[in-house]
Amino acid sequence: MPVNKSDILIIGGGAAGYFAALICAEAAPGAKIVILERAGSPLAKVKISGGGRCNVTHACYEPAKLVTFYPHGGKALRGPFTRFGPQHMVQWFVDRGVALKTEADGRMFPTSDRSETIIGCFESEAKRLGVELRLHMVVGAVQPVAGGLQVECDNEDTWQSKCVLLATGGARPGHVIAQRLGHTIIEAVPSLFTFNITDQRLSGLAGLSVPDARLSLPAAKLEQRGPLLITHWGLSGPAALRLSAWGARSLFEQHYQADLRLSWLGDFTPEKIRAVFQTLRSEHGKQRIYAASPVSSIPLRLWERLAWVAGVKPSQHWADASKELLEMIEMELLDCPLRITGKGEFKEEFVTSGGVDLDEVDFRSMQSRKQPGLFFAGEILDIDGVTGGFNFQAAWTTAWHAGKAMAERVNL
Repeated sequence: MPVNKSDILIIGGGAAGYFAALICAEAAPGAKIVILERAGSPLAKVKISGGGRCNVTHACYEPAKLVTFYPHGGKALRGPFTRFGPQHMVQWFVDRGVALKTEADGRMFPTSDRSETIIGCFESEAKRLGVELRLHMVVGAVQPVAGGLQVECDNEDTWQSKCVLLATGGARPGHVIAQRLGHTIIEAVPSLFTFNITDQRLSGLAGLSVPDARLSLPAAKLEQRGPLLITHWGLSGPAALRLSAWGARSLFEQHYQADLRLSWLGDFTPEKIRAVFQTLRSEHGKQRIYAASPVSSIPLRLWERLAWVAGVKPSQHWADASKELLEMIEMELLDCPLRITGKGEFKEEFVTSGGVDLDEVDFRSMQSRKQPGLFFAGEILDIDGVTGGFNFQAAWTTAWHAGKAMAERVNL
């Protein structure tokens, strides 16, 4: 069969691949740019992100702070974020008529609250710039040839291109291609997941939440703080998801069996809760311990459960509480022992920790240090961020650099 020719070939029609194609097309007018997507439609994660609203980025405009939201890859992203960060992505959308809004927690969405707005913008730009999209294209191999790289697809199509961008996400096929071209692959493991916990402290309390909890994995010496939600299967919410991201590899190695310590009161020290107990004993000594939560942020049903586990009797008053009982209540509130017995996925927005070793990629251009003409963008790299638009921003940033560099290579 005849060999198809292109100036730039992009493998993967997700957020990173699609955006790189648009950036490249703007910088290299007239270049033949083709996206090969294995699915029946592109931009799948964009469509489901944020519950269908598309959390495109986060309103964090200082690179030094932005990189702290990435369990892996933050150091490598510091320079790229300076050249193209959230503020640049916001302006890119504004220039194309897509207004964004910032929510209280910093997440940014299109004002329409519809991912179709973002997809429609990308598709109209691709049409305007002449980017070609080929669907149901499963890439089997990529190999060097004179003047570039050759890509062979399972449908027997063969392509040759001066530049090839791998933007295949965290899936294994892209890692296999990169490995065959000389790259080291850090094993990809799940990130951003909830914790499966079976414990009497949580049973029957699904839906209750606290605004500021502190979670730690003692074995891994990791700790995170933030809102926490009790679910039917254990714990979720920002604090749990962030801890899962930083502990992704450690938890994977332990087969998701690990001891967890939980403070339901993130900003409380032992001295502070003891002062609360002393006030209750001296000023409300005749009040039943079960009657009201000692701290307003702890829902009453949760307080009743923790007090019961600590050994509080139904008719017991604060004035009757012994030193030993108060110590047990303090432990339940500030150092609650739980056992993780498994993981759950974070909705459908599956994120992995692992991928192409970052030392083998030039982060000024996103070009491979192993294979000239090969570029990377998005989740195929060993980069992962916490929830809140950070993974998309890493995709936009690496795609922008790759798109610019590939255009420059084609324009030579």
